[in-house]
Amino acid sequence: MKRTHGLPLLLCVLLVAPPVPAQTIGLEHEEAGGWRRTTAPYRVKEVAPINLANSNRLEDLLRAGKLYLSLQDTIALALENNLDIELQRYGPLLTDASLLRAKAGGLLRGVPTQVRSGPAGAPSQRGQSTGITQSAGAQAQAAGGADVGGAIVTQTGVAALNLDPVVSGFMRWGHFTNPQTNSFTTGNNTLINRQDLYNFNIQQSFLTGTTASLGLSTTTLSSNAFRNDLNPTTSSSLDLRITQRLLQGFGTAVNGRSIKVARNNREVSDLVFRQQVITTVSAIINLYWDLVSFNEEVVVRQKSVELNRKLLDDNKKQVEIGTLAPIEIVRAEAELANAEQELTIAETRVLQQETILKNALSRTGVSSPSLADARIVVTDRIRLPDTERIEPIQDLVAMALQSRPELSQRRINLESSKINLVGQKSQLLPSLDVVAAFANNSLAGSVNTLPPPPGSPPRVVPEFFVGGFNTALGQVFRRNFPDYSVALQLNIPLRNRAAQADMAIDQLNIRQAEIQMQQLENQIRLDVQNALIALRQTRAAVEAARKTRSFREQTLDAEQKKYALGASTIFNVILTQRDVAQAQSAEVAALSDYSRAQVQFDVATGQTLPHNSISIDEAFRGQVSAPPAVVPVQ
Repeated sequence: MKRTHGLPLLLCVLLVAPPVPAQTIGLEHEEAGGWRRTTAPYRVKEVAPINLANSNRLEDLLRAGKLYLSLQDTIALALENNLDIELQRYGPLLTDASLLRAKAGGLLRGVPTQVRSGPAGAPSQRGQSTGITQSAGAQAQAAGGADVGGAIVTQTGVAALNLDPVVSGFMRWGHFTNPQTNSFTTGNNTLINRQDLYNFNIQQSFLTGTTASLGLSTTTLSSNAFRNDLNPTTSSSLDLRITQRLLQGFGTAVNGRSIKVARNNREVSDLVFRQQVITTVSAIINLYWDLVSFNEEVVVRQKSVELNRKLLDDNKKQVEIGTLAPIEIVRAEAELANAEQELTIAETRVLQQETILKNALSRTGVSSPSLADARIVVTDRIRLPDTERIEPIQDLVAMALQSRPELSQRRINLESSKINLVGQKSQLLPSLDVVAAFANNSLAGSVNTLPPPPGSPPRVVPEFFVGGFNTALGQVFRRNFPDYSVALQLNIPLRNRAAQADMAIDQLNIRQAEIQMQQLENQIRLDVQNALIALRQTRAAVEAARKTRSFREQTLDAEQKKYALGASTIFNVILTQRDVAQAQSAEVAALSDYSRAQVQFDVATGQTLPHNSISIDEAFRGQVSAPPAVVPVQ
């Protein structure tokens, strides 16, 4: 038995001892490092300020007031500078902090799941915004994900244990005067005590449902009691108390569920970031191809103006020689004015689209004069492949179900709900705890020097009790006066309606989540089929628009020749020129629709990132390793 006398002291030392440093680099550094490690939990860990500096790639692509952009450079600038992506980079950091909180036994905080839609482009010729159109599945996910990053989520089920050790201390110095009704006990009618109390305790809970506390209490007392054998006295007690939950709150599955859910939330946060990158990149690609289309539209309108200006000049010459009525000059001027108006609209639409794109590619928008005044020169063109790659619809659907991040989010959230259900099941059980308490007591002091009351027997004090604090502490660790106790504490809630209701609600929520999961899977299948159909439709529209444009151009050429020979009228020429302009615009619009259909197809199948060679790690760091394209020398 004597070999176990020092066990409580050893346990106390192990619990309160700071960790040993892995390395020592001199005494001063060791002391400073040890002090910083000791005080680190009580100091604020400052978060780095936001970064509003654009990447060097933006300046590298600026030449002589022009911003030369390829599609890959545009995507890289978005990954490095777009603020929607930058905002979402804080999501994983928030969930890391939430995981740290869960490891300490704190309640979970919400995970930011809101995905911001990408920037919308300038209105197209058809009066619609040209920003990205999310699939129905992505829209449902975005609508269902509230931005709750700063909210406390109320946790049902068994209350979480505090998993961080807590050291507490209590010290009191007092002078107490108590009048006595008789002097038999103390030897006088006024008892005056001088008491010093020191109490130190450390408590630690564990995932098994165990709570252990170890405390050392010391009391020093001096009084004017004549009948005390020892005065002053020192008494100490070392108490070890262990409480184990046996039914409600038992086991690591119940008490560690918040940690598991927090780890799942970390994965959800990564998926939300991935989804934000997909959404933003898809919108940026649409902005880029729309800018290409708008520039093509400007070229079409410029050709229309040139044709109408040539027609006006020809009419003036024919009026001068008397072969044409003067009213035809007015008709040609009106047609030219209309063409110039359409050209102005097309050019201003390009300016508007450039501003939107520059704002999306810069952390400070267009606040920089060099960027605000720069004109964008797009170096890529929309190309229709000779043949579309044909894949079985089953393979495309399987790819989408595996790659779409919103579906993975739903799966993880459903798993987290089932993990939390373990805590609710435990709450249904009665509360039964076993409490084991061990205490080592001591008493020491000096022989009372106050004269005993008359008639009292002489004081006889064993040498064992004579001494000070060291004597009392020796008795404690020799376990001269031990106490042992074991107790069972039972609490049975009758009817248990609150726990039953919470259990039913949680189960019903899980069933709803399972239905929503199936709905999302069905919607993804529908998204893939619709995206595939749209891709085929837009491709057919491009081919039809090209044939129509070729036919209209040939018709215009023939009509102009007939007009030159006097076999046609100016009215027919104007109508034919309008048809050519409309056919050319329709071809540009069809190519733009095809590019957006291709982007939406990648979104539906979950292939936006691989098809554009995007590394999610580079996106999270905001540093794309691929160098910018070579800018033409001015």
